[in-house]
Amino acid sequence: MKIVRMKAGDDIAYGVADAEGVLVYRGSPFVAWEPTETVVPWDSVQLLAPVIPTKVVAVGRNYVEHADEGGVPVPDEPMIFLKPATSVVGPDADVVYPPISNEIHHEAELAAVIGRVARHVRAEDAGGYVFGYTAANDVTARDLQATDGQWTRAKGFDTFCPLGPAIETELDPLEKLAIICRVNGDVRQAGFTSDMVFGVAEILEYVSAVMTLLPGDVILTGTPSGVSKVEPGQLMEVEIDGIGTLSNRLVKR
Repeated sequence: MKIVRMKAGDDIAYGVADAEGVLVYRGSPFVAWEPTETVVPWDSVQLLAPVIPTKVVAVGRNYVEHADEGGVPVPDEPMIFLKPATSVVGPDADVVYPPISNEIHHEAELAAVIGRVARHVRAEDAGGYVFGYTAANDVTARDLQATDGQWTRAKGFDTFCPLGPAIETELDPLEKLAIICRVNGDVRQAGFTSDMVFGVAEILEYVSAVMTLLPGDVILTGTPSGVSKVEPGQLMEVEIDGIGTLSNRLVKR
């Protein structure tokens, strides 16, 4: 099932995507989820970020080749950091180039969406807490990250966490799902979820031992190799098998 959050006219709602459009639901997938009889055709739908998380927990260096290209070791346990909720935007939203940076990079990632309150979750029980998966772009001001080592600043600017286009509830990241990033149509990243050093279950166990995860919170699971500079005006596309394509343009304002 592909679940989307959308704007149609003046209304914002959740729904289930199909070929004809979006079947509108009342409530959210986490509270009072109930279908209506309304189907909004695709030409009247504006897709939004599929969730509004209280926090985004991201994992660094979770692909061996990405760690290698940065000249850094793979950690012995998940290396986590936070992106603020205000960094989240949806499909087709602009990513805004901050004036204090001169080097913005794309990072295509699989994102796990939490479905219920998660605290001290064991890896073997993780499946009961993951609602589904979506695509993410962990946009990064690489020059700032390299200069001061403050990952939160380098990755936490407004609009630096595009999510979407949908939450796929029937997906297994242990399968060899392709993750691809294109910039203006050129492939920059190409990897597989099966290449992650730490799987979703291990990450959830590690993170939930530190902090409580709430319904709608998001875990970014790391990026494959091939991260590179993006210029203003260029279109970034993150495509993941079974989920779809997340498109966002980098702009200067």
